[in-house]
Amino acid sequence: MRKFILAAALVLPCAPLAAQSNDHVLRGDEAYAALRAADALAHYEAAVSQDSTGYDALWKASRSLADLAEYEPDKSKRADMYVRAERLARLAVEANPDDAEAHFHLARAVGRVALSKGPKDRVKYGKIVRDEALETLRLDPDHPGGLHVMGMWHAEVRRLPGIARFFAKSFLGGQILGSAKWEEAVRLLSRAVEVDPQRLAHHLDLARIHRDMDQYDQARVHYQHVIDGAATDYNDEHYKAEARDELTKLKR
Repeated sequence: MRKFILAAALVLPCAPLAAQSNDHVLRGDEAYAALRAADALAHYEAAVSQDSTGYDALWKASRSLADLAEYEPDKSKRADMYVRAERLARLAVEANPDDAEAHFHLARAVGRVALSKGPKDRVKYGKIVRDEALETLRLDPDHPGGLHVMGMWHAEVRRLPGIARFFAKSFLGGQILGSAKWEEAVRLLSRAVEVDPQRLAHHLDLARIHRDMDQYDQARVHYQHVIDGAATDYNDEHYKAEARDELTKLKR
């Protein structure tokens, strides 16, 4: 009996913290749905501070950090936010390695970190992005984020300039480098659109791929969808503005 009482005394004080953590996640979800990314992040980070292994709080905090960082004008602050997003996503993978969501957000955060790097480091980070995107799709073949990231991997490799392509061959190997195809980028982004048609980011990046392939009619369709679509994500108004600008510049 004495051992049972001692065990209960050790466990019971933790319960309120777990409840508070769950409450912060729920409040973060409400803020996220209302497109209040900063409020959502504050709640998710509060949840992490109370339970550093809480899976939902970790990947959702990474997601909100990446959302906020995307259009942050201060380059130094933006880079720091992406590093933090990567760190949280890695902790989420450790907490639940068999769930696709954590691997997707790690791929997303690492991809964003890579944008601040030079050609050589960018390619090195690109290998991590590819590995995590493939793991996302292994766990969930129709994960829209995983489809999007993997489609963009194909597109970005095809867009590499000569010196970056040289580094890519060193890090990825010629066979993997040669596997990057515009057609595969279109297939994967098109599938992301099918699975998650309301998400404007899918349409915007698919439009850009069609544009780069000189498929202007298809590009116009997806640009127009972004312009006309409902804003359901925090950065959608930015995507709409970019779609309007890029559509006006599209070749006739």
